[in-house]
Amino acid sequence: MKYTVAALVALVALASAAPMINDQSIVDKINSVPSILWKAGMNPRFDNTPLSQLKSLNGVKPDSREQALALPRADHSYIADEDIPDSFDSATNWPACAKVINDIRDQSNCGCCWAFAGAEAASDRMCIASKAQLLMPLSSQDVCFNSNYDGCDGGQISTPWSFIKSKGVVTGGNQDGTGAFGGGYCSAFSLPHCHHHGPQGNDPYPAEGAPGCPSESSPDGPSSCDSSAKSPHSSFSSDKYTYTGSTQTASGVTAIQQMIMEGGPVETAFTVYSDFEDYAGGVYKHTTGSYAGGHAVKIVGWGVDSGTKYWKVANSWNPYWGEEGYFRIAFGQGGIDDQVIGSSADATWSKKA
Repeated sequence: MKYTVAALVALVALASAAPMINDQSIVDKINSVPSILWKAGMNPRFDNTPLSQLKSLNGVKPDSREQALALPRADHSYIADEDIPDSFDSATNWPACAKVINDIRDQSNCGCCWAFAGAEAASDRMCIASKAQLLMPLSSQDVCFNSNYDGCDGGQISTPWSFIKSKGVVTGGNQDGTGAFGGGYCSAFSLPHCHHHGPQGNDPYPAEGAPGCPSESSPDGPSSCDSSAKSPHSSFSSDKYTYTGSTQTASGVTAIQQMIMEGGPVETAFTVYSDFEDYAGGVYKHTTGSYAGGHAVKIVGWGVDSGTKYWKVANSWNPYWGEEGYFRIAFGQGGIDDQVIGSSADATWSKKA
């Protein structure tokens, strides 16, 4: 995307002069940039809120990508570069697993995106590897609060995978049985639904920091299943799922596309800038604003819009956010395709013995 010199000067001037998050002039300027492919919007929750507050809402620690670099690389693929299509969607490619792939979750007012993205991608890859015999959500609650003492204070994208592989993870979805799978699983996420960033739209949940959605500290990790859990997911010790095989990483567009085509969605982290908090739809490109933190998400596919190649990404900010819980982001933005992680395509998933 090209900008005029005047537009760039105006954006820089606005960013430096407006330390608050909500600024209609910034939103208008983003939306007026020629050829921009995404839409910005205001959220009253950020009125009179300093930019520095955003940094506590993103939960990937700065060394997260470095932690993943020690893992095996998915450098060899049976999919030739020329066989990679212009567009791909995991839910369409594996329709038997579409229910779990499209299950958008809600991390509440807690910086455990790293656990959500990992539990979600693991649920998808487990379903795909088992040919839909293991079609169920794996518990973000278990991953977030049993694999890492920091929990809501952030973590690395490698942690969910090492935890699931070594300890196993129980089943569990959204709070109160909401979402595609409903209730009855071992350990649902215990923190409340929240509205996250961007325009409120038809989101029925309270905004972060508002009554009903307080800033959360990490609860104790679960050691037993919820009272609402039903057989065969009512025993914490016997409801754990794991995989044998390797945990792999991939870097760069082509290698990531091959890894997704071979085994399903992957977890990644990217740098969030303050303008992303205004995202309301379209193909995001960083336009203005400063660094706000690191965020972990799940890449499910890719495509092309008006000549711009993008990733299709599932967020954990509830299904009312963005594009029904998803966002599209141009290749390379915020380092989103620097490093992804997931179980290998040939991993075998099963209950932990």
